[in-house]
This record gives sequence, C-alpha cells and structure tokens, in this order.
Amino acid sequence: MNKVTTYFKESYSELLSKVSWPTWSELQQSTVIVLVATLLITAMVWVMDLLAQTGLKFIYSLLA
Repeated sequence: MNKVTTYFKESYSELLSKVSWPTWSELQQSTVIVLVATLLITAMVWVMDLLAQTGLKFIYSLLA
C-alpha cells in the first residue's frame, strides 16, 4: 500500500512541477484547429458517402 501512496504523491508532484501546461490562448488556438479539422474530415466523409451512394444507385439501375 505504501507504493501506491508514493506513486500518487509523485504523480501529483510531477503534474505540478514538470508538466508544461498550455496557456489559455494556446488552448483556444488548438481547440479551433481541432474543430476545423473535424469539420473538414466530416465533410470529406460525407462527400465520399454521397459519391458511393450515387455510384451504387447508378450500378443498381443498370442491373434492374
């Protein structure tokens, strides 16, 4: 049990002294980048899905 307590104390100490936390403006900038990337990837997947759906409908119409 002593090892577990030591682990948590050292982890807490490391979080306070050794970790470099981003500033508020850096955090906002990173958040905007992630949101924009998410929207772009979502749009790309939507377009690919639309193309696949259209292509399959066309192929199915040829076979029917």
